[in-house]
Amino acid sequence: MSSPANSVSAIRDAVAALPREDWKYTDLERVVETGERWASAPDASPSLPDELIDEATRTLEADWLVMCNGRFIEQRSTATKTAGVSLKTGDVDSADDRLSPLAKLNAQMRNDAVRVSIGSGFRNERPLAILLVDTAGSGATLAHTRVDIELAPGCEADLIEWQLSDGDNDLWSNAVFSANVGDGAQLNYQRVQQRRHGHDQTYRLGVRLGQGATLRHNGVDLGGRLTRNDLVVDISQPDADAGFDGLYVVGDGQHIDNHTRVDHRVGPARSAQEYRGILSGHCRAVWNGKAIVHAGADGTDAEQANHNLLLTERAEIDAKPELEIYADEVKCSHGTTVGQLDERALFYLRSRGLTRDHAERVLTRAFATRIVEHSPIAAVREWLSGIVEARLRELAEGNRS
Repeated sequence: MSSPANSVSAIRDAVAALPREDWKYTDLERVVETGERWASAPDASPSLPDELIDEATRTLEADWLVMCNGRFIEQRSTATKTAGVSLKTGDVDSADDRLSPLAKLNAQMRNDAVRVSIGSGFRNERPLAILLVDTAGSGATLAHTRVDIELAPGCEADLIEWQLSDGDNDLWSNAVFSANVGDGAQLNYQRVQQRRHGHDQTYRLGVRLGQGATLRHNGVDLGGRLTRNDLVVDISQPDADAGFDGLYVVGDGQHIDNHTRVDHRVGPARSAQEYRGILSGHCRAVWNGKAIVHAGADGTDAEQANHNLLLTERAEIDAKPELEIYADEVKCSHGTTVGQLDERALFYLRSRGLTRDHAERVLTRAFATRIVEHSPIAAVREWLSGIVEARLRELAEGNRS
């Protein structure tokens, strides 16, 4: 890990190296300032948020791997006893560390790197869950988390990643995850972000799919002040299938940016993504979905869709679907929509006795339900529906105040 004295220049160098086109709607100056204040007075050993960890691990029945401020908390990680799963801490070397400036920064400054290996023939009795919980202690805080996931050929795994934070001071979490899905394996991945409103996050998940491998990914963003998620999927083997969906619920003062990229290097293979956003108050969201069909990837089927519901006049969305096609014999489509609640639908519901507020909640919840029901882990759908509903109630109450 770099010393605090070297951290400021490393942070500024990493941010300066980010591709301008990919980051033109998301300004990281605020998180750089958090990093500078942390470097001037680093908290080397922030206290463990035991109550928050207890509450989270009681909420879902799962085998847990707990990470706090970039450190692996072995004594709170029940997944160490899960048959067919091995956890190992140590250094890692990956293409992400070399290609992404923020991943390079993570490699320079992280404390622990955890490798999760899931063995051949593994089947979940209950989900494997990674709790990424960061806490801002006595001052501004930085947390650099790194987790690598390896799925052996032929296995199937249900994985939950739950991102939480605690503390009243400024916090920047820079997390890098990767997943290698072996030939014929299937990874069902549910990510949920519920950070505190004053906390910021940059996050990257890189996925590589083997021959005939399947990814089912669902990401839900509800909290945080500034959130940037990068999901990068590499299809280098035929017959791979990647499906990923996302829901972002953005309220007053929030900025949530989702960037996805899938590289189709061979065919036949398939990718499909659908992201939906609900925006309220004075806020901003960004969605940029890119699918690249490389030369020779004939037989590719790539779909992308983005739909946004703006509940207030001061909510802003920047949406950009992209297709780059360098092969023949492909099937590709993309599209995005931005709109408000349908007045005809509101009139219909009110004619059936609902108040306008109730009718708006019904339509907004219905808009979000499609992504919630797409969660690849059936055991968490009811819980997921509950936390999304609670966040939507907060937005509705804020609009009435």
